[in-house]
Amino acid sequence: MSSEAGALLTDLYQLTMVQAYREHGLTDTASFELFVRRLPPQRNFLVAAGLDQALDFLERFHFTDRELDWYARERRAPREFIDWLAELRFEGEVDALPEGTLFFPDEPLLRVTAPLPIAQLIETRLINILQYQTLVASKAARCTLVAPGKLLVEFGLRRAHGAEAGLLAARAAYLAGFAGTSNLAAGMRFDIPVFGTMAHSFVQAHDSEAEAFLHFARSHPDNSVLLIDTWDTLAAARRVVDIAPVLHAEGVGIRGVRIDSGDLALRARQVRAILDDGGLRDTTIFSSGDLDEYRLRELVTDGAPIDGFGVGTRLVTSADAPYLNCAYKLVEYAGTPRFKSSEGKATLPGRKQVWRRFEDGRMTADRITLHDESGTGTPLLQPVMRAGRRLHDETLPVLRARLQRQLDTLPPALREPDPAPPYPVEIGAAIRRLLP
Repeated sequence: MSSEAGALLTDLYQLTMVQAYREHGLTDTASFELFVRRLPPQRNFLVAAGLDQALDFLERFHFTDRELDWYARERRAPREFIDWLAELRFEGEVDALPEGTLFFPDEPLLRVTAPLPIAQLIETRLINILQYQTLVASKAARCTLVAPGKLLVEFGLRRAHGAEAGLLAARAAYLAGFAGTSNLAAGMRFDIPVFGTMAHSFVQAHDSEAEAFLHFARSHPDNSVLLIDTWDTLAAARRVVDIAPVLHAEGVGIRGVRIDSGDLALRARQVRAILDDGGLRDTTIFSSGDLDEYRLRELVTDGAPIDGFGVGTRLVTSADAPYLNCAYKLVEYAGTPRFKSSEGKATLPGRKQVWRRFEDGRMTADRITLHDESGTGTPLLQPVMRAGRRLHDETLPVLRARLQRQLDTLPPALREPDPAPPYPVEIGAAIRRLLP
């Protein structure tokens, strides 16, 4: 994905700083760390996601001739600087949390070590890539926690903020435990299972609901899920029962019905009774319509007989928490730890490691130390890129399994959608000694 966006997809001040760095000899090795200052009020944890696309961006980083010609004209940049940009590639190091890792405020999601100009220049796009997938994966994980055992499908492409967001939201949701997506391009690109039913227009285009159901089921004999709330949901459920023997005689089964509006819990109970009375006990009920983790919890707690859910708008926009208070800050330059002490935006100096402790199979606390200190527990940041080349590739099934293992260790209070007391994150003494 990220390879489709050029190196000029950045903020102007990145290039103006880089030009000044070079003109004044500030080209030594620097380390920047990307972290989240604080959790959104509605979040108890975050899920690291988007690293694969970030590494792809770094491996392919370069300016095109068209980008450089435009920049040279618009900014009247020196020819020497333009020529230097033309040859620029990322050949640095990256350490990061593996995708599917749970993390908390002040813990580095990613660290870049490279000559200062290039380490600076990649800031904007790295934040752009990592923040969005982390937001969606974190919200999707909350959905899986409140609806265990339910089929969850990402349905949000049409409401996503652009094509890239639609594709990456599908990936992030699948990483977080969703069964799949309605997005065909995401299915092809990321090898994600694809799900779909029908739209109301299909029913409206027919002279009768029964005719629409018969046509669709015959066209898709192995996967017929019928949308039953175009007009009267209960009457449509009875029509499904009526046509089932006709289809059965043709070797066609009705896999499920979908309800997209109204009181989902009430309608699901009524429809379940109609289907069961009609001998369609194996026909599932799938629901959609402005769902999120809060609405899913209500439906599951209420015991609504719904087998699966399509979650779209509120997931791909992360509607209740649409951004992260994240930053990419210089932590070391020319071998010297660096920090800022701005009010409300202070940073911690030095390259870091995060150590996670467990007790009886549960996460108990994290400790942030300098990267070369020994610690107690499991170190979270891992080397992922050296000399501008990634060290290994991980498949989405591997990432899904990692996150599931981590969610299994999450303290019970943090598994709920409601705000819980913060998870303990301690700052090591060596880091504190570097502060004024």
